[in-house]
Amino acid sequence: MLAFAPGAFWLWYLYRKDRWEPEPRHLVLQSFAWGLVIALPAALLELAFVWSEFLLIVIAAPVIEEYLKYWVVRRTVYPREEFSEPMDGIIYASATALGFASIENVGYLFSAREAEILGPVFWGRAIFSVPGHVLFSTIWGAALGRAKFVEHSANQSALIRAGLLTAMIAHGLFNLLALLQIVGAIGLLLFSFVAWKLLHRRIEDALAQSPYIARWEHRDPKNDPPV
Repeated sequence: MLAFAPGAFWLWYLYRKDRWEPEPRHLVLQSFAWGLVIALPAALLELAFVWSEFLLIVIAAPVIEEYLKYWVVRRTVYPREEFSEPMDGIIYASATALGFASIENVGYLFSAREAEILGPVFWGRAIFSVPGHVLFSTIWGAALGRAKFVEHSANQSALIRAGLLTAMIAHGLFNLLALLQIVGAIGLLLFSFVAWKLLHRRIEDALAQSPYIARWEHRDPKNDPPV
């Protein structure tokens, strides 16, 4: 329960940001479940890099994890008609990332309980690591959301590639800072602050580009408020 509590909270928080056309909850939960599933192949692929802590944590894990999360969203919900506005890319990327982070959290918390440091590890991961997956994955999620409504396939591919690469770099930087001590702790605080600001900017940009925003411009706030 402790392992899944942060993921459930952040999923609720982000789902409420989808104001104009909220996604079907069963699809959001399905994406969360896919995040749980891909944690196993990610762990198996990462075994090939255990001989180098730096290579594993800073390069291999960010590339493998972000690509698998992206692949799931691209192959499952992206082609569906419910994926109908730029904000959807952020929502489904968040749900998948939080599913992945939640199952990852199980292992960390069991290890922390054995070492009698459950409290610090729980709060550290709840505040930084679990939402960190959202901060990374919504970069390519926002790009995926924009790309679906771009006419030319070459432009779509360029948007998606740029978003995916940026997410991998951000993930790698976060992991690098986590390896450091005092300097790393300060860096994580600054990184998280900037990343959250950028996430909220991506959310506002996605909402502003929604084709559903027009129907709310003349709504009656008393009888038809946005979600």
